Amino acid sequence: MKKLLLLLFSTMLFCSAAARNGAEDALAADTLAVRVAALETKTSTWDKIVSRLPKFSGYVQAGYQYSGDASLFFLKRVRLSIAGDIVPKLDYKIQFEFCKPQLVDAYVQYAPFRQLKLKVGQYKIPFSIENTDYPPTRLELIEYPLALCKLVGFGSDLCGISATGRELGATLSGGFFPRQGRNIVGYDFGVFNGEGINTLDKNKSKDVVARLSLRPVDGLLLSGSYYWGEYGTSYFKRERYGAGICYDRGPVVVRGEWIGGRTGSDHGEFGSDGWYLLAGWRATSGLMPVVRFDTFAEDTGARSATRQTNYTAGLLWTPVKHLRCQINYTYEDYGSAFDRSGRNVVAVMFTGMF
Repeated sequence: MKKLLLLLFSTMLFCSAAARNGAEDALAADTLAVRVAALETKTSTWDKIVSRLPKFSGYVQAGYQYSGDASLFFLKRVRLSIAGDIVPKLDYKIQFEFCKPQLVDAYVQYAPFRQLKLKVGQYKIPFSIENTDYPPTRLELIEYPLALCKLVGFGSDLCGISATGRELGATLSGGFFPRQGRNIVGYDFGVFNGEGINTLDKNKSKDVVARLSLRPVDGLLLSGSYYWGEYGTSYFKRERYGAGICYDRGPVVVRGEWIGGRTGSDHGEFGSDGWYLLAGWRATSGLMPVVRFDTFAEDTGARSATRQTNYTAGLLWTPVKHLRCQINYTYEDYGSAFDRSGRNVVAVMFTGMF
């Protein structure tokens, strides 16, 4: 009998201890769940704060150029960009150039829908494939084509406007028929001052630009652009039009554009046009040979006398993700209006990005 009572008492003690341990384990589990939930809330809040912080990026482009009449080291671009989201669907970007100290980009963009985006500020005008889709850190060769430099506000623009392809204004853009991460049809329509970056308008007229792009299959882009404006206090005409095609997917890149225009000046109005064709092959993940034929006539009324044609062969090497090394050889063939018939130019450039 004593043994039976002892056994029952031991069993009761064991059950009581087990129940107490179970309650303690349940309380510990509940406490742990509360702590995990609090930690997740803090992490989520912190992630939201971090996502709203400005994101810094930039690059430096430096190199060396040799020709028959020049030998020089150069610093081509030193850029710093600050970008981020103010609130969902509202973002901004500010970009500085330090070689020639100036503000390059400064805009806000509101994108309530895929079909409709509004951008206001200073930025690349939606004209041509290379001006909009190929920034300096993506361009296969060191220099942009002649027609782009002469007619789209780069350093040697025929209007005397140095704008790196940018203007002050506002743009509506969007895309339709999404497929595999791209919009089959895209559009841009913008209104700009037309006097270059960091410059107020010098007349009451506003420049307008429209662009239509088609991406029927992955890697293929067809684009048509039109620009009309008046610059200076004399309201000189500045009209530009262009069309291009680009296939850039896998190891192959083939791109070509034709750009023409009418430009007014003190000496009257004249027409210009030019085109280029580029082809490249990504032989390995980091090595790409490129060739380009590039020709431009400054005055179509005296086409042969004002034409320049460049033949360029280049090699792009990307040994690591944030470093690009480029070497280009260009033969520049000038028209009879120039003192020399041609020039050989060899250039090397290194681009470091962060």
